[in-house]
Amino acid sequence: MAAVSAPTCKVIDSHLHVWATPQQAKEEYPYFPGLEPTLRGDDDLLLQCMSEAGVDGALLVQPRNHMFDHSLVISVLKKYPSKFIGCCLANPADDGSGIKQLEHLIVQEKFRAVRFNPTLWPSGQKMTNEVGRSLFSKAGELGAPVAIQTTEGIGPYIQEIEELCRDYPATTVILDHMAFCKPPTNDEEEKAFSSFLNLSRFPQVYIKFSALFRITREPYPYEDTAQLLSRAISHYGANRIMWGSDFPYVVAECGYKGIREAISHVAGKVPASPSDLEWILGKTISQLFQGAWVAP
Repeated sequence: MAAVSAPTCKVIDSHLHVWATPQQAKEEYPYFPGLEPTLRGDDDLLLQCMSEAGVDGALLVQPRNHMFDHSLVISVLKKYPSKFIGCCLANPADDGSGIKQLEHLIVQEKFRAVRFNPTLWPSGQKMTNEVGRSLFSKAGELGAPVAIQTTEGIGPYIQEIEELCRDYPATTVILDHMAFCKPPTNDEEEKAFSSFLNLSRFPQVYIKFSALFRITREPYPYEDTAQLLSRAISHYGANRIMWGSDFPYVVAECGYKGIREAISHVAGKVPASPSDLEWILGKTISQLFQGAWVAP
């Protein structure tokens, strides 16, 4: 394991959030009603954690705590332009207003990706509805990957994801948190994980080996996720996999430095080369978002 624990490339976290302090929320960046955070998630804490863990940069994902008000994340992106790039949150409102918002966030505010959360679609609607397709194709047109959050697992959404990948091959897709697949323990779970692995047939699909505490059945250091990583590498290749912490949620689980160490520990349990680990720790995401994380 020691041989693969010291990457020579930049270490980039593909998945974390920041949100306002209660004071900032009161004065300038209000929380979305009913989604007030219970954890600290400000940029000062994040920078401290990244420094302690030797992490050089990150993709900041717009949190639900601020829903479609991106002003807090925009302020952090402007403050640290060589450290962070942003992933905005798609607004799938029926009136299609989210399409213009997406274009504004990417073109004017310089967000580099967009997240689809299917639970935000109007009741009974799918990501493949007219608005969803417009958002998905617009993202591809603007060169912004679509990250998909399947909190309920891949099963309910596999057909929608396959349809979007098939119909809009120019849009890059990122599956957050291994599509929430845990190590399979029965036929149904194996079928779901296999469907996730089979999405590798679409060359535009990438995956995040992230939030390990959400996809494990074991305590830290989450060694059972090694089987997920091993099978993912054999299907996708390490150059389509990127690690992520899921800060600040991870702080209460194993700590930020703890998750960074767990990634290397788990990678040491699979047939992964030092080169594979470099792709997962930073090269994949740096290649996907070219020009990011470079000093001005």
